[in-house]
Amino acid sequence: MLVILAVVVAGFYVFRDNRETIYVFNWGDYIDESVISRFEKETGIKVVYDVFSTNEDMYVKIQAGGSSYDVAFPSDYMIKRMIDEDMLEKINFDNVPNYKYVDERFKDLDFDPNNEYSVPYFWGTVGILYNTAMVDEEVDSWDILWDKKYEKQILMLDSQRDSIGVALLKLGYSLNTKDIAQLEEAGELLKQQKPLVLAYVVDEVKDKMVAGEAALAVVWSGDAVQGMAENENLAYAIPKSGTNMWVDSMVIPKGAKNKEGAEKFINFMLSTEIAYLNTKHVMYSTPHTEAKKMLDEWILNNPAAYPSDEALENTETFQALGDVLREYDRIWTEVKAR
Repeated sequence: MLVILAVVVAGFYVFRDNRETIYVFNWGDYIDESVISRFEKETGIKVVYDVFSTNEDMYVKIQAGGSSYDVAFPSDYMIKRMIDEDMLEKINFDNVPNYKYVDERFKDLDFDPNNEYSVPYFWGTVGILYNTAMVDEEVDSWDILWDKKYEKQILMLDSQRDSIGVALLKLGYSLNTKDIAQLEEAGELLKQQKPLVLAYVVDEVKDKMVAGEAALAVVWSGDAVQGMAENENLAYAIPKSGTNMWVDSMVIPKGAKNKEGAEKFINFMLSTEIAYLNTKHVMYSTPHTEAKKMLDEWILNNPAAYPSDEALENTETFQALGDVLREYDRIWTEVKAR
């Protein structure tokens, strides 16, 4: 009897180990988790799901090859870098018919001009989330993040491109500058600001602002929308001097062990109901034309989620920096170590 039981148990584990599997690498809190179980139930494919905090963390892990992922969710500039370094597979769009639902505005973008390697997932801006009970002035400039009266009430993103970008914009420079003198100037500005900064944060920024722990925070727009839904005192501003408009997309890393399964997952994520569930849960802006139509008026009319063309007029998308990225790394390390 024990022998039979052992054989049955062993057989069960062999069955489980041999199930078709895909490995997915996404930002933290960037999906309605019920979607994963629905995909597994509908396709029979098991999903192993990991999360990362920044594009750089994601890039290092995939480049190192320590883990093999079938689907990842990098941002625009990182997609360009990964394409240039031959780190991505071309997607067979015959297996992704739901791509037809992606707004044309999010196709033919600079980082993937021929729409070969990526499928848009969410988009948004970087701006300032502020507590109107603590800030009684108009927030329309990055300058407020250097105002000494908000000492230890400012949260900055623990992300080199975003925080260095804020300093560059304050100085009137491009987010994508490769001018070393301009980068050094931005670094010095961030060092001057550091005594005013309460913390450098990523996913926890929204919870801290909702709890009233800070007056001002640099945030991605989706976190702003979530925060504003939970605390009526919070408001979001895109400074007049401009900001970053970003697009996060689904890609297939080079050498993915289950490319066909990855394409099934991407197509599933683009089905109207699933795209709606994700944007409703995460509250980031969707590039999906049909899912957007299903959203409540309050979020469609929220300028943090769907800003006007005028608000987007001075935006830039991050570009890949090539060898100059080393200078960004060095400057950010110096700022954090100060």
